Amino acid sequence: MKLYNSATHKREEFIPNEPGKVGMYTCGPTVYHFAHIGNLRSYLMEDILEKYLRWTGYNVTRVMNITDVGHLSSDADTGEDKMLKGARREHKTVMEIAKFYTDAFFDDCKKLNIKTPDVVEPATSCIDEYIKIITRLMDTGYAYKAGGNIYFDTSKLERYYIFNDHDEEDLAVGVREGVEEDANKRNKADFVLWFTKSKFDGQELKWDSPWGVGYPGWHIECSGISMKYLGDRLDIHCGGVDNAFPHHTNEIAQSEAYLGHKWCNYWMHVHHLNTTGGKMSKSKGEFLTVSLLEEKGYDPLVYRFFCLQSHYRKALVFSWENLDNAKAAFDKLIAKAAALTPEDGGVDQEAFEAYRKKFDEALGNDLNTSLGITALYDVLKAKTNSATKRALLDSFDQVLGLDLLAKADRKRAAEEKRKASAPSSSGIIITGEGDPAIDALVLQRAEAKKSKNWAEADRIRDELKAQGIEVTDTKEGASWRKV
Repeated sequence: MKLYNSATHKREEFIPNEPGKVGMYTCGPTVYHFAHIGNLRSYLMEDILEKYLRWTGYNVTRVMNITDVGHLSSDADTGEDKMLKGARREHKTVMEIAKFYTDAFFDDCKKLNIKTPDVVEPATSCIDEYIKIITRLMDTGYAYKAGGNIYFDTSKLERYYIFNDHDEEDLAVGVREGVEEDANKRNKADFVLWFTKSKFDGQELKWDSPWGVGYPGWHIECSGISMKYLGDRLDIHCGGVDNAFPHHTNEIAQSEAYLGHKWCNYWMHVHHLNTTGGKMSKSKGEFLTVSLLEEKGYDPLVYRFFCLQSHYRKALVFSWENLDNAKAAFDKLIAKAAALTPEDGGVDQEAFEAYRKKFDEALGNDLNTSLGITALYDVLKAKTNSATKRALLDSFDQVLGLDLLAKADRKRAAEEKRKASAPSSSGIIITGEGDPAIDALVLQRAEAKKSKNWAEADRIRDELKAQGIEVTDTKEGASWRKV
């Protein structure tokens, strides 16, 4: 497998620290609000990576944090804790907010067929780990106390900016506009490891520490949780591209200063989901959720399919028109799969291995899911039997997570049931895409033709045509399709 490494800016052959095993860390949600579908694109693509690694035979341990404290509303350690902000918004405690939105997040993941990581750890559960790391950083001179807080001293590093080539001054304060500089910092790029009295006002969650009562900074949480469960040498770290700076940059700084050696070998960053107006975000009010997709009649797996049609390192533009196009393609894919006969002989092993190799090459090429989808269509067009095709779809879907055969079987069963009950009293059989209202109109037209009421038959034909329905008369009856 070759994976683009954001830290080296090139595609590299994936070689884990320990043969056959992969330690994978993915930044989890800050549970102060619902996740929008832009957030979920990252988790979806990380899910594909994990499932592909398992599909190829790796023993994967995936760890994810839940940020329930310490993530401030600014990237430069200013503003209020997002969890506290959410609690005030809804007049609840921080823990009530965390529980509600953590459950909502995993409900969304379930609808999108995103596997729950092997370890899910709330940030509030690892305070001792953070204190241990910070203590060593203080002892070795990588951290200092100022204004009541503990800061990491970036001037001690040979190289701080890992994921970009910007000038230091361009990134000195933070990546968001309107950020005020923290006057306690020795260097503008320094960041908080532990907040005490300067951020104490109104904070609901706080713990004792060697430096006073307070709470951890956002960045230290991921380092502490990762090391607790995956040790001091991490294979893959994933997240959205907006986390590359400052969050992941700071993770590397504090982790390698603490450990004294390289921490993580491969960094995977998923790019933004944009709307036609720009980057999707909660603050802009463009708050598209999985629940909203469902309210508008979309299967959440249509959104998963939509994301898989684009490469994870390319910005993806969301619009309802684009989602409709994905839905139409997904429906056709399911219809083609439904046409495969389950009891059609045995699997052609030679054909199976040939097409499996094509899919493996697609996903192994920096997780090229769009080529993986193309491999699906190649299988459906292949000159081999249905049993082989179904076996391949089942194999590919272990990675893609689209429920292809389950949906195809339900569609075929519904079609067979509808056909069994379709004959009218006049013996006319109607076949189509399973819409009872359209079936009834097509049946009325067929009966009008049978009784030679041509005017009525033409009227119904025109009505169907206006709805985008094409009717075909056969010896068995009439069939229809949307055009």
